[in-house]
Amino acid sequence: MGILDGLMGNASEIENDKVESELKELLAPAEKVEHAYKLIRDLIVFTDKRLLLIDKQGMTGKKVEYHSIPYKSVVHFSIETAGTFDMDAELKIWLSGSAVPIQKKFNKSLNIYKVQSVLAEYVMK
Repeated sequence: MGILDGLMGNASEIENDKVESELKELLAPAEKVEHAYKLIRDLIVFTDKRLLLIDKQGMTGKKVEYHSIPYKSVVHFSIETAGTFDMDAELKIWLSGSAVPIQKKFNKSLNIYKVQSVLAEYVMK
Protein backbone atom coordinates (compact mmCIF):
# COMPACT_ATOMS: atom_id res chain seq x y z
CA MET A 1 0.00 0.00 0.00
CA GLY A 2 1.44 3.35 -0.98
CA ILE A 3 1.38 6.40 1.27
CA LEU A 4 -0.96 8.14 -1.17
CA ASP A 5 -3.46 5.25 -0.91
CA GLY A 6 -3.36 5.52 2.87
CA LEU A 7 -3.92 9.26 2.83
CA MET A 8 -6.79 8.89 0.38
CA GLY A 9 -8.53 6.40 2.69
CA ASN A 10 -8.03 3.28 0.60
CA ALA A 11 -7.48 -0.20 2.01
CA SER A 12 -5.24 -3.02 0.86
CA GLU A 13 -4.88 -6.69 1.85
CA ILE A 14 -2.44 -7.70 4.62
CA GLU A 15 -1.11 -11.04 5.88
CA ASN A 16 -3.43 -13.13 8.09
CA ASP A 17 -0.61 -14.32 10.41
CA LYS A 18 0.39 -10.74 11.23
CA VAL A 19 -3.22 -9.85 12.09
CA GLU A 20 -3.75 -12.99 14.19
CA SER A 21 -0.69 -12.21 16.31
CA GLU A 22 -1.85 -8.59 16.77
CA LEU A 23 -5.38 -9.70 17.77
CA LYS A 24 -4.48 -12.84 19.78
CA GLU A 25 -6.18 -11.52 22.94
CA LEU A 26 -9.34 -10.60 21.04
CA LEU A 27 -9.86 -13.79 19.04
CA ALA A 28 -11.70 -16.82 20.42
CA PRO A 29 -9.51 -19.92 20.93
CA ALA A 30 -10.57 -21.67 17.70
CA GLU A 31 -11.17 -18.49 15.66
CA LYS A 32 -9.09 -17.98 12.51
CA VAL A 33 -8.47 -14.86 10.45
CA GLU A 34 -9.56 -15.55 6.87
CA HIS A 35 -8.88 -12.15 5.24
CA ALA A 36 -7.65 -8.79 6.55
CA TYR A 37 -7.37 -5.32 5.06
CA LYS A 38 -5.53 -2.28 6.40
CA LEU A 39 -6.72 1.32 6.09
CA ILE A 40 -3.92 3.58 7.38
CA ARG A 41 -3.97 2.26 10.98
CA ASP A 42 -7.46 0.73 10.99
CA LEU A 43 -8.23 -2.89 10.15
CA ILE A 44 -11.12 -4.75 8.53
CA VAL A 45 -10.86 -8.41 9.52
CA PHE A 46 -12.95 -11.34 8.29
CA THR A 47 -12.66 -14.32 10.61
CA ASP A 48 -14.41 -17.66 10.31
CA LYS A 49 -16.81 -16.48 13.06
CA ARG A 50 -17.37 -12.71 12.65
CA LEU A 51 -16.40 -9.43 11.03
CA LEU A 52 -14.07 -7.20 13.09
CA LEU A 53 -13.69 -3.47 12.46
CA ILE A 54 -10.73 -2.05 14.37
CA ASP A 55 -10.49 1.73 14.73
CA LYS A 56 -7.18 3.05 16.11
CA GLN A 57 -7.76 6.53 17.47
CA GLY A 58 -5.70 9.57 18.44
CA MET A 59 -2.21 10.64 17.44
CA THR A 60 -0.48 7.55 18.82
CA GLY A 61 -3.17 5.00 18.04
CA LYS A 62 -3.02 3.61 21.58
CA LYS A 63 -6.77 4.04 22.05
CA VAL A 64 -8.51 1.36 20.00
CA GLU A 65 -12.20 0.68 19.38
CA TYR A 66 -13.16 -2.86 18.36
CA HIS A 67 -16.45 -3.58 16.59
CA SER A 68 -17.41 -7.25 16.55
CA ILE A 69 -20.16 -7.97 14.03
CA PRO A 70 -21.67 -11.47 13.84
CA TYR A 71 -22.25 -12.37 10.22
CA LYS A 72 -25.92 -13.09 11.01
CA SER A 73 -26.36 -9.33 11.74
CA VAL A 74 -25.56 -8.41 8.13
CA VAL A 75 -28.87 -7.95 6.31
CA HIS A 76 -27.65 -6.35 3.08
CA PHE A 77 -24.36 -5.45 1.42
CA SER A 78 -23.23 -3.94 -1.85
CA ILE A 79 -20.05 -3.27 -3.77
CA GLU A 80 -19.18 -0.50 -6.17
CA THR A 81 -16.28 -1.22 -8.49
CA ALA A 82 -13.56 1.26 -9.37
CA GLY A 83 -13.94 3.10 -12.65
CA THR A 84 -11.77 5.05 -15.03
CA PHE A 85 -11.97 8.30 -13.09
CA ASP A 86 -13.15 6.93 -9.73
CA MET A 87 -10.01 5.15 -8.56
CA ASP A 88 -11.45 3.27 -5.59
CA ALA A 89 -13.96 0.51 -4.99
CA GLU A 90 -16.42 0.61 -2.10
CA LEU A 91 -18.08 -1.94 0.17
CA LYS A 92 -21.28 -1.02 2.02
CA ILE A 93 -22.69 -3.22 4.79
CA TRP A 94 -26.11 -2.76 6.39
CA LEU A 95 -26.69 -4.28 9.83
CA SER A 96 -30.03 -5.29 11.35
CA GLY A 97 -31.57 -2.36 13.21
CA SER A 98 -29.48 0.27 11.38
CA ALA A 99 -30.52 2.38 8.41
CA VAL A 100 -27.01 3.72 7.78
CA PRO A 101 -24.47 1.37 6.17
CA ILE A 102 -20.88 0.85 7.20
CA GLN A 103 -18.77 2.08 4.26
CA LYS A 104 -15.20 1.06 3.46
CA LYS A 105 -13.10 2.10 0.45
CA PHE A 106 -10.52 -0.11 -1.22
CA ASN A 107 -7.83 0.79 -3.72
CA LYS A 108 -8.24 -0.17 -7.35
CA SER A 109 -5.57 -2.88 -7.19
CA LEU A 110 -7.59 -4.87 -4.64
CA ASN A 111 -10.12 -7.35 -6.02
CA ILE A 112 -13.42 -6.05 -4.57
CA TYR A 113 -15.15 -9.15 -5.93
CA LYS A 114 -12.99 -11.29 -3.64
CA VAL A 115 -13.96 -9.16 -0.62
CA GLN A 116 -17.63 -9.50 -1.57
CA SER A 117 -17.24 -13.24 -2.04
CA VAL A 118 -15.75 -13.68 1.45
CA LEU A 119 -18.58 -11.70 3.02
CA ALA A 120 -21.22 -13.53 0.97
CA GLU A 121 -19.85 -16.90 2.03
CA TYR A 122 -20.28 -16.13 5.73
CA VAL A 123 -23.54 -14.19 5.49
CA MET A 124 -25.28 -16.93 3.51
CA LYS A 125 -24.38 -19.78 5.91
